Amino acid sequence: MDDLAFDPRQSAAELIRWYVEMGVDAVVDEAPRDRLAEARRPVVQERVTPSPGARPVAAPGDATEEARQLARSAPDLDALRGLLERFEGCALRGTAKSLVFADGNPAGRVMFVGEAPGAEEDRIGKPFVGRSGQLLDRMLAAIGLDRDQVYIANIIPWRPPGNRTPTPQEAAVCQPFIERQIELADPDILVCLGGPSAQALLATKDGILKSRGRWTTYATGTREIRALATLHPAYLLRQPLQKRLAWRDFKTIRAALDATPRPPGPSA
Repeated sequence: MDDLAFDPRQSAAELIRWYVEMGVDAVVDEAPRDRLAEARRPVVQERVTPSPGARPVAAPGDATEEARQLARSAPDLDALRGLLERFEGCALRGTAKSLVFADGNPAGRVMFVGEAPGAEEDRIGKPFVGRSGQLLDRMLAAIGLDRDQVYIANIIPWRPPGNRTPTPQEAAVCQPFIERQIELADPDILVCLGGPSAQALLATKDGILKSRGRWTTYATGTREIRALATLHPAYLLRQPLQKRLAWRDFKTIRAALDATPRPPGPSA
C-alpha cells in the first residue's frame, strides 16, 4: 500500500478553517491555559506602587462590589448602559470591540437572556444577530412575536476572546448589571436561553435538558417574575433534533402570554 502524502501546509489551513467555523478567531496566549483552574486558585495580592496618574486595578472581589453598587445606582436602562460603557472592572471590556447591551423593546412582556455575545454580535453591538440570532427570530415568529415585542440581553455584555467560556470571575462581575437590567425592564416573563443563563439567574445546578420547560420564579427585589429555561439557539444549530423541545417551550410561552394579557397602558 502506498504511503499517504502529508502536506503540512494544507493540514494547517484546514485546521485554521475549522477554528474559524467554531468561532475561534483570536489567540490570547502563546500556550494553552486552564482559566477555570486559575479562577479557583487563591488570589495573592502583591503590593505594587502605581505610576503617577494610573487608575488602580481592582481585585476581583472589589470589582464585583463596585459593579453591585454601580448597578443599584442606575435609575433607568439608559443610565445602566452608560455605567457599563465606563465600567473597567471586567477584563473582557479590553478585548471586545463593542458593548453588547440589549436589543428589542425594553417594554416588551418577554425578556430573553443568553450567556455572552459572539463574533457577529461583537461586530454589530447587538445580541443574537448571528446564525443563532436568526434562528431565534424564526422561533419568535412561530409564536407570533418579533424583536419589536421582546427584549434581548446576555449575562455577559462583552464577547470573550475566541468565544471561550466566561470565567466564574467574569460572570460574577457582570451579574449585578444583568440583574439590574432585568429589574428595570420588568418583564412579565423571563426566558433563560441555555444552561449558563439558567444556572446564573434561576439558582439551579441542573443541566439545561433537565431544567428546561419548567416554570419557576425570578425575584427582582420588587416583584417575582415567571421564568422559564429553554435550549440556546446555538445548541439547536448543533442538535437540530432537539428543536422539538424548544418548540414545546415556546408554545408554553405563547400560552402564558395569552392567558394573562397585559392591561392597557403606556407600556402595553
